[in-house]
Amino acid sequence: MPSLKARLRAATKGVNEVPIMSTLGMRLLRLGEGTATMTLDVGRRFHNPMGTLHGGIMTDLADACMGMATITTLAGAETFSTLELKMNFLRPVFAGRITAEAKVLHRGKTIAMAEVVVKNEEGKAVARGTATQIVLPAKKKQSRRRGTAGARPP
Repeated sequence: MPSLKARLRAATKGVNEVPIMSTLGMRLLRLGEGTATMTLDVGRRFHNPMGTLHGGIMTDLADACMGMATITTLAGAETFSTLELKMNFLRPVFAGRITAEAKVLHRGKTIAMAEVVVKNEEGKAVARGTATQIVLPAKKKQSRRRGTAGARPP
């Protein structure tokens, strides 16, 4: 199986789109080492009962953007999972395009931390967030030798 980095490179070229990005209409604009920029067009389909962009949709964009930034820091077959995600919503969004800009603030051996700012078309911050991710090593193939603990009998 190709690494997350290789799959991300393919997705940026329109090959093997990331399903959630396709479903919500997110677009990846830029990737750099530890950075990512994504956009989403807001319309009524994403409105909450108050007639504004639902916070969960904005959080999806922010989380995806921070995840993309984190993926650029992975080595080989490493992967990651979000441990904690925090968002602050600063302004309502009714329509238009929002842009998320994420960067990795810390990348240790097992923990990464990223931040994101989501802006409206006027360039005003509408939300800010952070995520803490656990970096997981590549899975090793399990030995099926007889007589080892946890091995299944023949």
